[in-house]
Amino acid sequence: MPYFVYKISPPRQLEHLDTLERYQDARTLVRGRRQAEDRQNGIEYRLIFASQQGEAERLLSLPREERVIGED
Repeated sequence: MPYFVYKISPPRQLEHLDTLERYQDARTLVRGRRQAEDRQNGIEYRLIFASQQGEAERLLSLPREERVIGED
């Protein structure tokens, strides 16, 4: 399954940037984009592992639950 790289702009606008087969290539692309982007504008770069682009976009559109650290 491929890795999909997305730019996420407020309010949750998804823009597909690339599809890569290797995790290392996708990770390098996302890290480079994050470093070049101004953090104050709210733009995120994410990679997601999915079988097809529609599934990747559906997964990225779902709200993420807040992680609770230290509670059992």
